[in-house]
This record gives sequence, C-alpha cells and structure tokens, in this order.
Amino acid sequence: MEQRLTRIAVKVGSNVLTRRDGTLDVTRMSALVDQIAELQKAGKEIILISSGAVASGRSEVFPTKKLDSVDQRQLFSAVGQAKLINRYYELFREHGIPVGQVLTMKECFSTRRHYLNQKNCMTVMLANGVIPIVNENDTISVSELMFTDNDELSGLIASMMDAQALIILSNIDGIYNGSPADPQATVIPEIKPDEDLSSYIQTSKSSFGRGGMLTKTGIARKVADEGIIVIIANGKRDNILPDIIAREEERLKQKQLTGEGDSTSFPATHPSLPLYTRFTPSTTPVSSIKKWIAHSDGFAKGELHLNAQASQVLRGEKAVSILPVGIVAVQGEFEKDDIVRIIDSEGRPIGVGKANCDSAEARADMGKHGKRPVVHYDYLYTE
Repeated sequence: MEQRLTRIAVKVGSNVLTRRDGTLDVTRMSALVDQIAELQKAGKEIILISSGAVASGRSEVFPTKKLDSVDQRQLFSAVGQAKLINRYYELFREHGIPVGQVLTMKECFSTRRHYLNQKNCMTVMLANGVIPIVNENDTISVSELMFTDNDELSGLIASMMDAQALIILSNIDGIYNGSPADPQATVIPEIKPDEDLSSYIQTSKSSFGRGGMLTKTGIARKVADEGIIVIIANGKRDNILPDIIAREEERLKQKQLTGEGDSTSFPATHPSLPLYTRFTPSTTPVSSIKKWIAHSDGFAKGELHLNAQASQVLRGEKAVSILPVGIVAVQGEFEKDDIVRIIDSEGRPIGVGKANCDSAEARADMGKHGKRPVVHYDYLYTE
C-alpha cells in the first residue's frame, strides 16, 4: 500500500500573515486557505495553528494611554482574535469547509486530563470534516504562563494529535548555513538528529512574533525525535503547502520501494521543487503518554537530583526507572502524578517524568534500597 501523509499540522507565523506595517495580509491569508482547502479535499486532515491575532488587533485599536506589554497583548488579541477567526471562517466557507476555533493556554497541557480533553475535542472536529484553528488564548494568558511562541504550541499540538508532519511556515525559506541576509548563505535541506547548528542559528526574534529560528529549531528537533516529519518553509511562496506534501509523499514512496530508512536521495535542490529545511524524524515509536511528558518540562513542580551511578544508567540504551536509592536530593513540592524534572550528578537537566509519589514520600525514601520507583520508565522522558 502506498504511504501517504494523512494528518498534518500547519503553523502559520505572524510574519507570514502581516504586512510591513503590521496589518493583516488578507491576500496571503486567502492563498494559504486555498492551499489548505486543496489538501483537505485530497483527503488530508489539517490542523491549523495560526498566529496573527495580536497583529490583527493592533490595526483596530489605538489605546488612549501607554500600556504595559501584557495589557497591550491582551487588548490587541481580544479584538484581533475575533477579526482573525472571522476572516478564516469567511475564506474557508467559500470552499464549503467548516472551521472551529480552539483557544488554549500552556497550563491546559500541564495535566493529563486537560491534555486528553483537548485531543478529544480536535479529534471529533477532524472526524466531522472541521478544520481546527488553534491559537494561544492571549486574552487571559499572563507572561509567565505564555508559550515561548506559537512554534512551541504547534509542537505540542502536532505531538498530541499524532500528526505525521508539522509544517512551520515563516517568512524565510528555512534554516540557513549562515545569516539569511548573506547572499552566500544557503538553506540546509536536511538536518539530522545529532547535527550541530550552533554556528548557524540566528538568535534574533521576528518582527511581529515572540520567537525566532532558535525556538523553531529546538521545537523541531524535539518533535522529530517523536517520529514526526518537521519542515520549516516560506509561507509567502506560492503553492508551498501542496508542493511540500507532494515532495514528502514522493520521498515516502521511494522509501517504500527501496526498503531503506528515511530516504534522503530524493533531490533537494531541483529547480521545480520547493526550498525548505526538513528535520529527519526518528524511526523509534513513542507512546502517547511519553509524548505528553516530553513536552511537559515547563510544567515541572519539582526536581529529582541523581547520583553519578543513576545518572550513568539513565543515559544507557536500556529503559530504567528512577529508584529512591539513586536520588540524592528532592527539591520543590509536588503531588503524585505531577511532572518533575530530572537532574544528573553534574547539575544538568536530563529529562522529565511523572512522579509515582509525592515529594514527602520521595524525601523519606531517598537513598534507600527496596523501595518502589519514584518515576517509572513508562512515564519518563530523557533527552
């Protein structure tokens, strides 16, 4: 049977949807809707993670006095989100496609119950031909509870919804081997899991968004490690989404025919092919709960500090649980089933896990033999 991509998460950044003056670029938005509609009619399930609410509101509201960054963001997003979703509603309606708004916050991913509630909501939408349009609920989010940007949110959504691909659309063609402004720099077509990009990545943030390529790369690697194809491409290029999907499905077809691993033989620089950066996905399956835990570092309630022996064993290839005997310190207060951060003997974070007991019990059993695991390996993610 021919392999095809059937569920795809598409993240559209602020710099794709806005003009130079920060107002909404309706022409570009319409072109992207046309492409998504084409893909849906070809049998694809599309989840759209869209920025642009704050930029939309900025052109509608003119505060009478200076506002701090959180107040400004809440005001602009409250007005802009209504404008943004209404525009999407009208554009998709021209194609006979219903859409649904999903506003979420970082804390909605912090518990397994909330996580599964969101997943169920979007699964029902997709099953009924509705395209979920996801955005952070900036209206009630405050600075310490905000996502880094919608790149982080898109990674969580792609992972949660078991997407086969995550396409992050920006205003440049991908990850460059230098500054994008340098005419000698070129786009890196394929990035392997262990490839060092520290000398390439620009730390500057985008004009109308909160993140930059550093954030995109970190998210892309984590999602690719879960077996999801991750692509960073230019959302301002014509027909970019259908072109990417056609190329990736051709790659899957070649992989099926040759029987080899993730195929990189498909030409990356052919003039008729779209230019983008692709992160090689892992071939190791990851369970649903481990996907949740992998993205839960920001929700950790405490820390488990390990001794040298436990740290070394945890880095091995064999799956192991964290036992009290290997713990030298328990920091913070947490309850059973809370997420905790794992710290090695050198003080470096090396993973996260779901606690099998509360912090009081963990401290009482710390360093002792014959006690039950504080974190079972089924609920442990290591970097």
